[in-house]
Amino acid sequence: MTLKRYSYQPRAGHGLPHDPLNAIIGPRPIGWISSVSAAGQRNLAPYSFFNCFNYHPPIIGFASSGWKDSVRNISESKEFVWNLATRSLAEAMNESSASVPPDEDEFALAGVTPLAASQVKASLVAESPVNFECRLTQLIQLQDAQGNPIDSWLVLGEAVAIHIDESLLDDGIYQTARAEPVLRAGGPSAYYGISESQRFDLVRPDARRR
Repeated sequence: MTLKRYSYQPRAGHGLPHDPLNAIIGPRPIGWISSVSAAGQRNLAPYSFFNCFNYHPPIIGFASSGWKDSVRNISESKEFVWNLATRSLAEAMNESSASVPPDEDEFALAGVTPLAASQVKASLVAESPVNFECRLTQLIQLQDAQGNPIDSWLVLGEAVAIHIDESLLDDGIYQTARAEPVLRAGGPSAYYGISESQRFDLVRPDARRR
């Protein structure tokens, strides 16, 4: 089958009603990041550019468009917490995205409960069923293909403590769909969920040869 391709060069514009980039690279897990400033002010914010990048040690990261409160706090404290955003917490997560002054507590704004972490100063979201306590490993300003710095920052951290609601474990196996994570898609408002009915399994070729 020959595909009829719509092509464009991003620097020249996409020519579409909405930039398709974050709809194509999606849906994406949400980096619901809690941090604390040097003065002790809590912060909670979601980031849609988020993922896991290494197994051992576990490295997770998110990108921020602009030097936002989360990035500033993490650059000061060298710590943060990732909290799993689930369907029951979606509205709270969305509320925590509001642009508010640095001295306003997004935990209170979102109606969620701060819970003391075991290894870092930033608070966990108590209602979230999975939390990763992280220590900063790298804070990188992104650059374009010409080497020019852009106003976006990649924050990477090692998970030094992981907390999982035991109801999400079956014989020690984490049940992804049971947690009902919400995933960010394209456009100003699109999110997706997942379900066990959508699951399929593939065995990697190397594993088949063993």
